[in-house]
Amino acid sequence: MTTTTENLAVTGAVGAAHTRLEGRDKVTGTARFAGEVPFAELAHGWLVLSTIARGRIRSVESAPVLALPGVLAVLHHDNAPRVNGDYPGPLGPPDPILQVFQHDRVPYVGWPVALVVAETPEQAREAAERLVVRYDEEPHDVAFSAGRPGMYTPENSPTVAAETAKGDLDAELTASAVVVDAEYTTPEEHHSPLEPHAAMARWDNGRLEVVDSNQGSRFVAEELAQLFSLDPGSVRVRSEHVGGGFGSKATRPHAVLAAMAATVLHRPVRVVLTRRQMFSVVGYRSPTVQRVRLGADADGRLRAFDHQAECLTSTVYEFVERSANFGRPMYDAAAHHTVNRVVPLDVPTPSWMRAPGEAPGSFALESALDELAEKCGMDPIELRARNEPDVGPVSGLPFSSRRMLACFQEGARRFGWADRDPRPGTRREGRWLLGTGTAAATFPSGVARSTAAVTAEADGTFTVRITAADIGTGARTALALIAADALEVAPERIHIKIADSDFGPAMIAGGSMGTRSWAWAITAAVRELREQLALGGGIPPQGITARADTGEAVMALAKKERHSFGAQFAEVAVDVVSGEVRVRRMLGIFAAGRIVNPLTARSQFIGGMTWGLSMALHEEAARDQASGGHVGADLAGYHFAAHADVPPIEADWVDDPDLDDPVGIKGIGEVGLVGAAAAIANAVWHATGVRHRHLPIRPDRVLLAGTAPGGDRDA
Repeated sequence: MTTTTENLAVTGAVGAAHTRLEGRDKVTGTARFAGEVPFAELAHGWLVLSTIARGRIRSVESAPVLALPGVLAVLHHDNAPRVNGDYPGPLGPPDPILQVFQHDRVPYVGWPVALVVAETPEQAREAAERLVVRYDEEPHDVAFSAGRPGMYTPENSPTVAAETAKGDLDAELTASAVVVDAEYTTPEEHHSPLEPHAAMARWDNGRLEVVDSNQGSRFVAEELAQLFSLDPGSVRVRSEHVGGGFGSKATRPHAVLAAMAATVLHRPVRVVLTRRQMFSVVGYRSPTVQRVRLGADADGRLRAFDHQAECLTSTVYEFVERSANFGRPMYDAAAHHTVNRVVPLDVPTPSWMRAPGEAPGSFALESALDELAEKCGMDPIELRARNEPDVGPVSGLPFSSRRMLACFQEGARRFGWADRDPRPGTRREGRWLLGTGTAAATFPSGVARSTAAVTAEADGTFTVRITAADIGTGARTALALIAADALEVAPERIHIKIADSDFGPAMIAGGSMGTRSWAWAITAAVRELREQLALGGGIPPQGITARADTGEAVMALAKKERHSFGAQFAEVAVDVVSGEVRVRRMLGIFAAGRIVNPLTARSQFIGGMTWGLSMALHEEAARDQASGGHVGADLAGYHFAAHADVPPIEADWVDDPDLDDPVGIKGIGEVGLVGAAAAIANAVWHATGVRHRHLPIRPDRVLLAGTAPGGDRDA
């Protein structure tokens, strides 16, 4: 079939609901995940983690284990291949945990100390559990608290300042008619995707081939090449299907260990992390302590804005949960101050977790805004409207678009906010106190350099190749719709190939930047392809391919404040006898750019809001001070929202295309989580009259605080 621009038809695929391209494969089991792809002569590695929080490895007694049936090797610091740790990683300096088995130091419980490799997973696990590792233990410190010794303000990164300030904060607070000064805390929280982290590595004709579960195959390939001092073209990483990521699936030790073992044994090796191991090896959200001070005139206009956030990191690598960043684009004041501080402890390194910074930061600030509205005798939505900025409060830059008030207006209409009695503790059904709350949401809308190739095939179809990652978001389908619209053909004529590092550089699936970055590259490649097709002459058997690199276009973007926004609403019922909090309904309205696929987009929003409910009422990792390790590091001990905890949730959006983007995309992956916990906490105050400033809002905390209206009591 000959394809020219004359027989390309407008389809309107973008904006119409489409089921996932891979949906049938996933529900029938045809889709193969990283831990399921078969390989000949595959060996299996089982990770052994430290049981002490600080010290040195005295010995790894591997001889008895090597004598067990099927055991092939025991790798540890005395015999593992050497790796390079002195390189700039794709997302900053590399976490030293990637330089596994390079020394005998143990910086925290859960540090990798050995890998047992055997013919079967069962043999590897039995041997790993029998392996004796002896330590010289040292005193450790895992206690996190506000203002504790060692807390410091980190250095500014190239893109994010640790501290921002303008105006005279003390003077504006003194001049304010109404002041809120409160402390809020969030606990350690964990992302544990349905699919555990897994990787297979083998050498194939001089190339290191890795099949991994990750959020960016090119990023992982480049980092493995650096670690093993290989030419970048000598590493190929594939990750076709991923069962969730949430920020946890960057380059992780399991992939490095699989490559190490494959190098030593000269055969394919797969390493799969257990659920318990994921609690210490793949990152988590740091606990936070946040002080918010707001000063306003009697009419609610802010004069002073101060958000100070503290978090922890490990002693070997700095990661900062930048909670204070949330308010920088949200509300202006004559005096505006934000700062993030961090303290290193003998704990695993935190990492990116869905809506990093914004999730805990929105709980603190949006709760404080609700307290300010109460003190001013104002409706919480009106207070936010009164403090809408015209430009970025910190940057002074114009907004690409800002439709937050439109979200509140539409949400208030649909939620029935006008019928709300603002007085707390006034609605009751038997032993249940009822309340409603709201909060704002935002998340940055970024874009990064990506490359793509689009081929016009001789049979009239088109093949798109891009190192994108579909971590369960429906990205594969969204990209097909974008390509179909750009080519003006039916989506059925598009073949999408993703998650192969050989396809070239591309943004990871993270920071709500993936689809926007990939779509830009695809549309640019399509534009080039259409120019080639317009020359005529038909399509040869090998097809016609056009490639694009968006690096220059991305760098040329005008500087603006680019964000998705939203308004969260929640209704709760609080049992005065048991202290149980039940969320009865939630509504989120978002301004998040052009929505590519309403079907999967709505799922993304609802998923984020569900996580916000879980954050508000359930999630809390407990660390034992004596051992330095977790109490109940599994999905039995770590409580999260189950189906029975989740009420009817509605998510919708207002029209908000980004006019600086070829498709109009902003990003939706994280904004659905932001503000949800605050809306629920504000609803609990409205139901009971008691402020809960510490998450999660457990039944024991509700009972301890009481449920009779009491104004500004702190729970």
